[in-house]
Amino acid sequence: MTLSSHLQELRRKHQKLSEQVEKAQRSPGVDDLQIAEMKKQKLRLKEEITRLSGG
Repeated sequence: MTLSSHLQELRRKHQKLSEQVEKAQRSPGVDDLQIAEMKKQKLRLKEEITRLSGG
């Protein structure tokens, strides 16, 4: 896997998590801990994207 395709995959996962977080926040009864965990995963992905893209 090239760096470019790896970054593309990370960005795709980050976007998917963003959508899941937004949906979860609008849904009653979703556990706040689940949302917090998704946000942490999103942050880790964002940090990895930043690190690999040199920015």
